[in-house]
Amino acid sequence: MKIAFATVVQLGLSCIEEIYRIGGELELLITLEDERAKHKSGRIYLDEFSNKHNIPLVKIENINQAEVINALKEKDIDWLFIIGWSQIAKKELLDTPKLGCLGMHPTLLPMGRGRAAIPWAIIKGLEKTGVTMFKLDEGVDTGLVLGQVEISIEERENATTLYKKVNSAHITLMEKYWNDIVNNNVTLEKQNESLATYWEGRQAEDGRISNQMTCLEADRLVRAVTKPYPGAFYEDNNKKIIIWTAKTATGEAVDESISIKLKDGYIIPIDYEIEILEVVQ
Repeated sequence: MKIAFATVVQLGLSCIEEIYRIGGELELLITLEDERAKHKSGRIYLDEFSNKHNIPLVKIENINQAEVINALKEKDIDWLFIIGWSQIAKKELLDTPKLGCLGMHPTLLPMGRGRAAIPWAIIKGLEKTGVTMFKLDEGVDTGLVLGQVEISIEERENATTLYKKVNSAHITLMEKYWNDIVNNNVTLEKQNESLATYWEGRQAEDGRISNQMTCLEADRLVRAVTKPYPGAFYEDNNKKIIIWTAKTATGEAVDESISIKLKDGYIIPIDYEIEILEVVQ
């Protein structure tokens, strides 16, 4: 069985490392050109792993370009993993590997199709989430499911800790199903469309804290977009306060100089950075 792997984030690299830890091999690695997506959360580079294990590495602009199609055909690839990749795979790419393409999504599909799964799980106050391994099709996270791992979300969970749990779940799924994949012994199940939900993508600007937020909303936002994401922020005159951790308080603020007034209290930055904004004349 000949398998290729496309990724540009740590979640994918962790899967690749697990494949080699359990004795597997890859025929081809695919990633973005070095200058692309430099600020993507969890961005990694595959050069070192490629050199260490003597795996051909293709660097591209888009997963659907002819160079990828040709490389997959040249290597006679059976399965292509695509993990942590923002671009949607089109039909020609999906049909090029003999058996198809496999991906992972950090929710319990069909819940939470779409983008920004880790931040949304915290913002929505979920008690659990997970990671799903599935076969890619032309829809957005709509393919047949191979397996899932459930993840509990603690009361004070943040993006940093949840990202680590999601990373571990990726590794668990790879270890559990690798032999089935290479032996062409996978069982795929349809998703229950009646349970499907879709989560929109998020931009850095969505981390803005508003005075109209409640303490609960602001607290969840700070925890949801802390590292490896861009962080929650508040602008005050010519200052931008980027908040990595914070606490909330009702009543009087503890320290007016670093406390942000909310609808029902204050959010008080603990770990934060201050950027001076340019004043437009």
